[in-house]
This record gives sequence, C-alpha cells and structure tokens, in this order.
Amino acid sequence: MSHVLAAVAWPYANGPRHIGHVSGFGVPSDVFSRYMRMAGHDVLMISGTDEHGTPILVEAEKEGVTPRELADRYNRVIVEDLAALGLSYDLFTRTTTRNHYKVAQELFKTVNDNGYMLEQTTHGAISPSTGRTLPDRYIEGTCPICGYESARGDQCDNCGNQLDPEDLINPHSRINGEVPQFIETQHFFLDLPALAPALGDWLRTREGWRPNVLKFSLNLLDDVRPRAMTRDIDWGIPVPLPGWEENPAKRLYVWFDAVIGYFSASVEWARRFGDTPESWRKWWAAMENPRSYYFMGKDNITFHSQIWPGELLAYNGQGTKGGKPGEFGELSLPTEVVSSEYLTMEGRKFSSSRRVVIYVRDFLSRYDADALRYFIAVAGPETTDTDFTWSEFLRRNNDELVASWGNLVNRAISMAAKNFGEIPAAGPLTPEDEALLALSRNAFQTVGDLIEHHRQKQAISEAMKVVAEANRYFSDQAPWKLKGEDERARLGTVLHVALQVIRDCNTLLTPFLPHAAQQIHELLGGTGVHAPMPQIVEVDDLDGGPAYPILTGDYTVGAKWETVPIVSGTPLKPPTPVFKKLDPSIVEEELARLAG
Repeated sequence: MSHVLAAVAWPYANGPRHIGHVSGFGVPSDVFSRYMRMAGHDVLMISGTDEHGTPILVEAEKEGVTPRELADRYNRVIVEDLAALGLSYDLFTRTTTRNHYKVAQELFKTVNDNGYMLEQTTHGAISPSTGRTLPDRYIEGTCPICGYESARGDQCDNCGNQLDPEDLINPHSRINGEVPQFIETQHFFLDLPALAPALGDWLRTREGWRPNVLKFSLNLLDDVRPRAMTRDIDWGIPVPLPGWEENPAKRLYVWFDAVIGYFSASVEWARRFGDTPESWRKWWAAMENPRSYYFMGKDNITFHSQIWPGELLAYNGQGTKGGKPGEFGELSLPTEVVSSEYLTMEGRKFSSSRRVVIYVRDFLSRYDADALRYFIAVAGPETTDTDFTWSEFLRRNNDELVASWGNLVNRAISMAAKNFGEIPAAGPLTPEDEALLALSRNAFQTVGDLIEHHRQKQAISEAMKVVAEANRYFSDQAPWKLKGEDERARLGTVLHVALQVIRDCNTLLTPFLPHAAQQIHELLGGTGVHAPMPQIVEVDDLDGGPAYPILTGDYTVGAKWETVPIVSGTPLKPPTPVFKKLDPSIVEEELARLAG
C-alpha cells in the first residue's frame, strides 16, 4: 500500500460548472481515486472552490451582491453538483477558510525569507472606466512571439510562452473590450529564474507523463521570468509582511493561493478527520515518498508544472539561493500532472456568455449521472480535444450502456430469478465456460494498470470487451432453450458462469459507474456498501470563520479490486432496469434548447 494524493483542480466559484469542466478535473480524478482505493492504496482526494480574484468581484458587482455572498452561493451549488456526480472527495472545501489563509501566508513568508520573492516596480493594467485592476487572464491581444490573435495577458495558448499584459499587441479587456491603462505599481515576484535549474532537473526525471504535458512543461523553461505573486485588489488574502498586510488594496495573487489549496485542504482534512492534526504528512512529507497526481484541464498546466512546483522548491529552500523549509518541513513535489484536453459542444467551444453550455445541474436534472460519467470516460478529452454531441451521447447510452451492459445484467438475473429464485450452483465447466471466466479474471490486471497510468478510455474499453464477450457467450449458450429436466443442471451452470462474469464486470466498471455498480451489487443479492458515495456535511470553520458545506465520505468500505466468487443459493429477485433508454427525440430537444 502507498499513500496517494489525488489533487483535483479547484472549480472557480463565480458561477455553476458545466460538463466541460468536470470532464477535465472531475470524473477522471474520481475514476482514478476509486480504483486506487479498491486496489488497496491509502488515497486522499482533495479540492474545493477557488474564491478569490477579480472575476469574483466582476460577477458580484453584476449581480448586486458582495464577493462573499457570491462565493457562498456558488460554493454550495458546486458542492451539490459534484456530490450528485458521485465524486468521492475526502475533503472538498474552499479557499476562503481561515485555515487556508494561515497556510497560504506561511508559505508566502517562508518563500520570501528564503529569498525567492522579489519586490519590483511593474506596470499594472487598470480598467479606465472602473479604475479596477484587470487580471492578466482578462486581457487579450496578439502574441508578440507567434502572432496568435487570442493570446492572454499571462500566456499564449498557441506557443506556450509566458507573457505580461503590456507585451501584447493591441491589448483589450475581455470584460468590456476597452483598452487597458498601464500604471506603475509595486508587487512581489516569484523568482522563477532562480528556481529554473531545480525545476528542469525535476521535470527531466518525470516518467509516464502524457507527452504533450511534459513537452509543454519543459518548453516553459525556455523563457523563464519572475512572475507577479501579488495583485492590486481588495478581495483576497492579505500579504503577510509589514507595510503590506495593512494595505487594503494589495492581496496575494489568486493563483498563488489557489494551488496552495491542495496543501491547505490536506491540512484541514487532517485537523477534521485525521488520526492526528499532523496526518497530512503521510501525503506531503518528502521523507514519506508519497505519490501525488494533479488533475486539470490543459489551460492550467503552467500553474501545476511550473508555478506550484516553483513555490514548493522555494519553500523547501531548493533553488539556487538555498534556504530552509518552513514550519511544515520539506514538502514533496507532484508525481504527475494529469492534464486533459478540451471538451467542445456541438463543434463549438464552451462559453457561458454565449450560452454554448450545459451546466452539470441542468444535465443531471434530465439524465443519470452514470450516463454522463460513461460518456466522459469512453469518449472524453483524455489526450485530444473531443466534441460532445447529443447524437453521440444518445448512441453511447442506448447502444452501449443499455443494450450491451444493462441488457446482459437484466437477461441473466431475470432468467436465474425466474428459474431458480437464487444464484444456481455450477456443474462441470466446458472449455467455453472456462475461457469466459479466465477472461474476466485476467481483466483486473489489464484494466487496473490502464487506470493507474491514466489511460481511462482504453481501460473502460477493455472492461466493455469483457461485457461483449459475456453477451456473445450468453447468446451462444442460449440458456432459454434449456427447458428439459435433464438440461436443468446445464442451465444452472450457464447462468452461474454468466452471473460470475457480471459480478466481475461490475467491479471492473465500479470506478466509472459507481451508482449503477451499487444497484447491480444489490440485484446480485449483495448487501452493504459496494461503491461508497460522498456526503455533504455542514461544518464550522476550524478557526472561527463562517460555516460552510464540505464534501467528504467514508471510503474504507466497498468492493476490492479482485474477483470474488458468487455464492450459490443467494436469493435473487426479478431485476429492474439499471440504465434508462433515451428516446431519439432528445437530440432535437436539446439542440433546440441550446439554440434558444
């Protein structure tokens, strides 16, 4: 057993999240975490809502509420949506807790004490109409390096180079289109050049990363410059230094504190649920050799393969300036950055402002969570951009979930319940029986290895191949034709073999389809928890702040990653359908809804 940290990207709390978001950070991280727990690893899956920065201020002003009121509202919406999807967080919290403030400020102070924060005069972008600071990501223009016309003020997504807003050609605000005004201001910069050698050494030792992620990350080292870690804004974490802490207009950069959330959430989990308040060290202390996997969309690679590792190296005192770790001791760097590509919708980029979107809540109000989870797993943007279309969603649901997997479960359990009322005993096995049973047993190694190495599309395809073989076996053996008394033993054997393979397939598919897995477990006569689910719990802030909801759960219960023999004589009842067949009319209905 090893300690495995599943560090999941923090959804931004300026609105509800859409299915493109959860295809990148949500479902892949949950599939991985569920499998690793089933395989016997001690997993800590953490995240929360990211609640600082200018976008929160902009949306709050638009809606006529305070930033805290806006963050409170969307924190709860996101918590409820992720719970409905069955995402098994050990702790899903938020960045406005006092625990997070204290942890973020401790890291900043130590990084500064070690000499990796540079105080510099720079030019900040201001909105001429409001006087408010414009964040780098809210400024667009033409990249001065490659000529890409939609480069952002922090980086160019086309060539991958780090930029500053004033570098852009013809910069303009994404909020209202106006040309920003640049004024002199003082800020602290993370000294990335002093950390670049250590970053390069670390990146060159990474193994098994998706090639596009590692190549992009290494290319970032070609143009390393100090990066601002404070902002002119009044919503965020105060800068914990004399002369700055009292300044109401200076705050830590939202991305500086957001990535620290992975660590602060682990500290909060230990304080709430750990054996001791120091239990987080099992997943973070470098001497413990933990494994950590960071799940996100490709637009956030920079912050997880450069900025966050840079902060950790600076905190540990491992850059060219030396230094020593702070009160938390030496912290471990990511084992892997698991980045997904983009999910588009009907050939267009998701855009809430242009209403090219379907929010998680709206989707789940009409369709089952496992139907969405299945689509993301089997057809999601794992290594290439993928287009979500309603026609493809319909086909995947009806032809694969319903007609293949659901139909196999329903046919086998129905026939066993009708003819025996229980799981029948198996008699002598034929070569065909043995071959199918061997196939399902061997799939545990194949599917498990693929999930562990973040090849989930191939993993679920391998599991569904076993389902297809089980359907073929069922059709070839034609148990409905075994009607004579002298054929009853063979009927029982065929059904026993089919039910054993269904149980195996159900375990193989549990990380992907946990809601259905629990239902099938019970249809097979199982009791207790097979696929544990997250719970929403209302908690008080540990350090005296406002109360808030968290996601957590007991994931020590449930199925193990192994074949478990079914027990002859277990009572069976006629099953109810596990998956819903969708009417083809939903395609036109959803396209009309999207157009409207």
